[in-house]
Amino acid sequence: MLHANPHTHSDSPSPSALALLPLAVFLSLFIGVGSYLTWQGVDFAFYQLPAPVAALPAILVAIVLSKDALNKTIEDFMRGVGHSDIIAMCMIYLLAGAFAAVAKATGGVDATVNLGLSLLPPSLILPGIFVIAAFIATAMGTSMGTIAAVAPVALGIADTADLDIALTAGVVLSGAMFGDNLSIISDTTIAATRSQGCAMRDKFRENIAIALPAALAAILLFLFHSTPSDAPTVTSIEWLKVLPYVTILVLAVSGVNVFVVLSLGIILAGGVGLSSVSDYSLASWSKDIYAGFGNMQEIFLLSLLIGGMSELMRRQGGLAFLTLLVSKLISGFGKKTDGEQSQKASEMGIAGLVSLTNVCTANNTVAIIVAGGVARELAEQNAVTPRRSASLLDIFSCVIQGVLPYGAQALLLGSVFGLSPLAVVSHSYYCFFLAASALIAILIKHQQIRTAAA
Repeated sequence: MLHANPHTHSDSPSPSALALLPLAVFLSLFIGVGSYLTWQGVDFAFYQLPAPVAALPAILVAIVLSKDALNKTIEDFMRGVGHSDIIAMCMIYLLAGAFAAVAKATGGVDATVNLGLSLLPPSLILPGIFVIAAFIATAMGTSMGTIAAVAPVALGIADTADLDIALTAGVVLSGAMFGDNLSIISDTTIAATRSQGCAMRDKFRENIAIALPAALAAILLFLFHSTPSDAPTVTSIEWLKVLPYVTILVLAVSGVNVFVVLSLGIILAGGVGLSSVSDYSLASWSKDIYAGFGNMQEIFLLSLLIGGMSELMRRQGGLAFLTLLVSKLISGFGKKTDGEQSQKASEMGIAGLVSLTNVCTANNTVAIIVAGGVARELAEQNAVTPRRSASLLDIFSCVIQGVLPYGAQALLLGSVFGLSPLAVVSHSYYCFFLAASALIAILIKHQQIRTAAA
């Protein structure tokens, strides 16, 4: 289980805008180089400078900015890299990647998608892909694992049914982010609830009321763009190969630990392959597991490096500066004599803080870990309930992660579909609708409070 990254007030540094310079360096390098190469017409422009490599100069800047001795600074960096939250998240990535690889190799992905399409008419292909991706992401608790599993099959469906490739990639991304945001075993859910001190079921209830309208709006949009002709052929359903996915969903809903769920998924998928695929062997299984590990290399490395860089920025006062900035904005927009206004400003501040942090870290879980402590303080000071602050943290980190062209999800989908990650995120309609739904929820809630008070 992931835990929040609590930093005691005794080691709270003085706010410093300069400490955020490493973030600016990372974004300038990654987005700047990718955008420039895109303008130059270079294929896969955002892959020419991988995100983990772009993070290295930023880390160097963070080390140079440190006022501590070099050895102490490096120790702090390694403490951030090795934080239990970061390591647990990386292990989840590895297991999710292994499950996706084994399930794909043993026919589980094809069987699951085939089952979904067999239940849907041709005109519901895109909504069907969304629902399948959402189903798997909710069961697995990871958008990356879902994308790795579903994207290759979705690409094949798009080619066969003559669907828009970029839109299909956006559908997969939308479904994956929906499930990742709501799943009770998602690392973002765990980090958000632990950092805010609320129960998962309470956060889920708060979350679903905002996410469901956005999902319905996305499904209607995808329905409008689905083509009823040239539907892919649906073969007979192989229930045995669907079993691993069904099992992890049941276990996930039952509240079983995510490591246990994914490990059992790997074992079941491998067992299905050994028993039903003629040329599948133990050697094949082990190679698929390792290949799955390799598929998560970029996000694995980026999470470690960003974890270390975030710790240095925290110790140098960068995050304290963000806290101070958000607090000043809340004081400016919220009226201290009006609790409702202050509460609304606090909720907007929490949303803005985790969004800004996510833009800087390109990792929604890390963003929640970094912003969690600040968000809790803002919530407690302005009477925002823990479940509300946890929900806002998870929702807005999900929104930003789903529209970042340099996020792991967009990079992976761009690689599979042969698209620019900018083309992928431009069709991330669920995330756009989720942002609108969350903002409306904040405004309407407080409007209703104001009306009731009047």
